[in-house]
Amino acid sequence: MRSHIRTAVVVALVAALLGVFLRNVDLAHVGSDIVSADPMWLTLSVATMILNLAIRALRWRFLLEPLGEAGFANAFRATAVGFAASSLLPARAGEIVRPYFLARHEGMSMSGAFATIILERVLDLLTVLVLLALFIFFFPGDASRHNPAIFTAIKWAGTATGLASLAGLGVFFVAAGDPARLGRMTNRLERALPSSWAGKIAEIVEKFAEGLGIIRRPSRLLVALAWSFPLWLSIDVGIWAVARAFGLDVPFTGSFLIVPVLTLGVAVPTPGGIGGFHEAFRLGATLFYGVPNDRAVAAALVLHAFTVGPTLLLGLFFAAQAGLNLGGMRRMAAGAQGRANI
Repeated sequence: MRSHIRTAVVVALVAALLGVFLRNVDLAHVGSDIVSADPMWLTLSVATMILNLAIRALRWRFLLEPLGEAGFANAFRATAVGFAASSLLPARAGEIVRPYFLARHEGMSMSGAFATIILERVLDLLTVLVLLALFIFFFPGDASRHNPAIFTAIKWAGTATGLASLAGLGVFFVAAGDPARLGRMTNRLERALPSSWAGKIAEIVEKFAEGLGIIRRPSRLLVALAWSFPLWLSIDVGIWAVARAFGLDVPFTGSFLIVPVLTLGVAVPTPGGIGGFHEAFRLGATLFYGVPNDRAVAAALVLHAFTVGPTLLLGLFFAAQAGLNLGGMRRMAAGAQGRANI
């Protein structure tokens, strides 16, 4: 029953977001804009989506190093399968499927691999905020003039989020300093929980802290952070290429502002960010760059298709190779969650 209720809530949320996104839109005009988009720029955008997967897999290998040496092919496949799962299942299930899939093929601790996913998100957030800061202080252009109040709010929100991200990285540093001690501290839960539960929780927490082991090696962490910049610059190129394909007056550095707005949009827990992604791009393009609404809608539809499509197809292909279908991904996510909650 709970799964049916959750599905109904997700469907209602998607419908509401798409309703907001498509309100007062001339669909015939949108279709015409899509048909007339420049195919050369669209091809470049698709190419960046494949490149993003490869860079993510390379960076992930550095983060996984304390747990063992993962092969690039397995890291690439796991990344694609994880993003495919997030595109099809709610609540970003791919964040759990991805480390679980890799752990099965590399013999690593699932809890440790999951810790690297969280660390990835911190590195991603820091990189996005650094690029946003570069935009705000050096390349604001027309964006700051169209809506100065919203622009100022984003500037302060970005600063606060950046400080919170640094604080989170500090917490990870403390946790990674002595995984065994963290496990012993967790063992004290035996006083409040059955000993079997407390012991299992302690084991998971200790393995999770081991997954953060790269923090104890700053040079490796810096390499992982260095990979984050070509990753997000590639994502920016993909967004800018779609903007160019539709003739939007958005400079390349404008994607440094669009990406944080999209990040807020995909935070809404819908499969593949449907609705939230679309509306976030429409708002960013219209509010900061004065793009006509119908053309912004057309560009948002194509950009989302390019963001999700190639990864989804690759992920489903690799999942099929491993004997997984959508139901298998769902069970894998549920199984991983169950193990983590023991």
